[in-house]
Amino acid sequence: MNSSIALENLRQLVREHRDDAEWRLPPERELAISMGLGRRAVRRAMEVLEAEGAVWRQQGKGTFIGRRPALQPLLAGNLAERTNPLEVMEARLQIEPALARMAALRCSSDDIDALRRLSQKTSTALDNDGWELWDSAFHRRIAECAGNGLLLSLFDVVQTIRQEPGWRSLRARARSDASRDDSFREHEAIVEAIADRDAPGAERAMRRHLNAINANLQSAIMGGDEYPDESAMGHDDMRTTA
Repeated sequence: MNSSIALENLRQLVREHRDDAEWRLPPERELAISMGLGRRAVRRAMEVLEAEGAVWRQQGKGTFIGRRPALQPLLAGNLAERTNPLEVMEARLQIEPALARMAALRCSSDDIDALRRLSQKTSTALDNDGWELWDSAFHRRIAECAGNGLLLSLFDVVQTIRQEPGWRSLRARARSDASRDDSFREHEAIVEAIADRDAPGAERAMRRHLNAINANLQSAIMGGDEYPDESAMGHDDMRTTA
């Protein structure tokens, strides 16, 4: 009961300061004293808010309102110049199946509803820009659901690199109506595994999805007469398969 009271009080505090991204919540000890509750109740309520994405914590700095911000390190630009799309796919194949597995264990019912909506959005996207938008949002929501801030930051680094114009052009070339349909079905399989709390199944579904994307990407690279803005993609040897 005390945790529920603490949660309602904290929700009100978050609502009052929702427009101030720099504002930090007071320490748990101060919150507990001000509410006349125990620190355990406050800590439990804070865990709920963090799981919902209403607050995020940074060790040594405090608790802030909103979702953890995407990492935008300066090194992302440098990495984009030193890597290539096939290396990026190798990285995704290492990171995202693990995120899907973790998401199956940690996501909420609201997260699952959101994933279903985002998956549906990809199926109804009318152009490449719309597909990129909703597909990225789908994959990032899974990364958020995994509940690991460090892995989410690594995911964001990879996503930042993938936004290079030349790389987007290459992905558009690798995409077809048939591959979009396949991707939508693969998205659905990922969501259903997550909804069933089937962690190994979610991991396998994500790996199948990314392997299919990788195959289409390699086919576009090996089959194309020209490569879009190779200087923006990194290595001259990008034609080599991974």
